[in-house]
Amino acid sequence: MIEAAVTADEAAARLQAAFGAIHRERMDGVPILNAALEVRVIGMRAWQGHWLGALVTPWFMNLVVLPGEGAWRKASDRDSVWYAFPSGRFEFIAGSEPGLGEYHACSLFSPVLEFADQETAVETARMALESLFDPALLGEKPAAKNPDGPGMSRRDFLRGAAATRS
Repeated sequence: MIEAAVTADEAAARLQAAFGAIHRERMDGVPILNAALEVRVIGMRAWQGHWLGALVTPWFMNLVVLPGEGAWRKASDRDSVWYAFPSGRFEFIAGSEPGLGEYHACSLFSPVLEFADQETAVETARMALESLFDPALLGEKPAAKNPDGPGMSRRDFLRGAAATRS
């Protein structure tokens, strides 16, 4: 479990080590792996008393919240936990790993076969993380105030569909 007094770099290192071990010990030979990608944590930062970052692996890309000094929303594995950001509310799924403890993850891509290289995956993760804090991308609009149709899906939001809407 991540202690409250750790730095962002320490939280990122623990997350990366936990999923690096999963890659080596449990994912070896799994056909959905993208051999061009490696486990990497992007943009770990303090957020609402917790740690928030993006995690790129050869099998998925997720946003991840780790416990920090704030009150943690304890949940069982695979339970939903919703977080509000300036760009909208997003569903995170609870998980737990030895040496890491509980975490909450929001899937961006799974699998990640569309990424040709690590640099593109890292930049996509960085943009998704930054987009959480852009209220101009708010995709959850009431139907009455959105004559162009329903709000955008989480995947469309994270893939930048908001930029193409006027």
